[in-house]
Amino acid sequence: MKAHRAVVAALAVATVLVTGGAMPAQAGGRELTLRRAAPHDLRIGTAVAGGGHHLEQEYPDPFPNDRAYRRVLAREFSSLSPENQMKWEFIHPERDEYRFGPADAIVRFARQNGQAVRGHTLLWHSQNPAWLTEGTFTKAELRAILKEHIFTVVGHYRGKIHQWDVANEILDENGAYRQENIFIRELGPGIVADAFRWAHRADPHAQLFLNDYGVDFPGAKVDAYEALARQLLAEGVPVHGFATQAHLSMRYGKPDQLRTVLQRFDDLGLHTAVTELDVRMDLPEGGVPTAEQLATQADYYTTVLDACLAVDGCNSFTIWGVTDKYSWVPHFFPAEGAATVMWDDLRPKPAYYALRDTLADA
Repeated sequence: MKAHRAVVAALAVATVLVTGGAMPAQAGGRELTLRRAAPHDLRIGTAVAGGGHHLEQEYPDPFPNDRAYRRVLAREFSSLSPENQMKWEFIHPERDEYRFGPADAIVRFARQNGQAVRGHTLLWHSQNPAWLTEGTFTKAELRAILKEHIFTVVGHYRGKIHQWDVANEILDENGAYRQENIFIRELGPGIVADAFRWAHRADPHAQLFLNDYGVDFPGAKVDAYEALARQLLAEGVPVHGFATQAHLSMRYGKPDQLRTVLQRFDDLGLHTAVTELDVRMDLPEGGVPTAEQLATQADYYTTVLDACLAVDGCNSFTIWGVTDKYSWVPHFFPAEGAATVMWDDLRPKPAYYALRDTLADA
């Protein structure tokens, strides 16, 4: 099976590099897309560009203004994740103000196109508003602020969000709790369990996840998350899943041990997911990847997908952006780029075809 997938992916890469365009495939007389190719029990998702660094770019807000981009979102994916539109600084810009409009538009679009929505994120150390991080609050006030935020945001989308990234990047590379997280620093790590309990009360049907980067290989961070998951489950905390973001760079080895990591959490009875996959690279002079780089990138993408497909409880596979035009990577990693599966003009790259054909083979 794996050998067959490798041949399919290689043929896809070769065809695209030669033709420079789309390689048609049909399913029941219709063009084969990622969502049509996927097994029925696996949601294929992408981040919906907007907010955050996009506000600093020359282009207009991508989701409401780029019709061709929205067509790709509807055609290719069965799950959507607001990239920034549900993060604290965007959805809760002032203590007594919530801005739901942009995220509401994504949820409406998803419902119209038969798509699930992943909520992102409720407890994180980054992209928080100044009123929160620079305020002077007592411990009781901070606890009340977090509780009110979770009940308000999760409650607003009750019944409309398939999965929530409740606790995002709460551990550092050594497996210790991040002290940059104002709630963990001031209230202690027990606030993580409270966040899950509050989210579950606000929407009992949503699956609630731990989510982080740097957990694609076994190590101290994965060990710490496994210990945390065991502790939460033993305490009856409603944690339902563990997710790897899978922000990858071709500077490092491909994540060929990811299946082992995901299986450890599957063995605990948790769902698993890939939530933010992209594969960045060092671009040659001129900014155009070489054929070898594109083939390697496709291999990284399919390695992650194969890991998810091999684990029974991996039910959600999300790439973090569909086109390089709107990718977060060059903004945060100026020396790297070309991390997504489509070019600026929405033509598919070899990585797209490798994913599609791997899904079809599965």
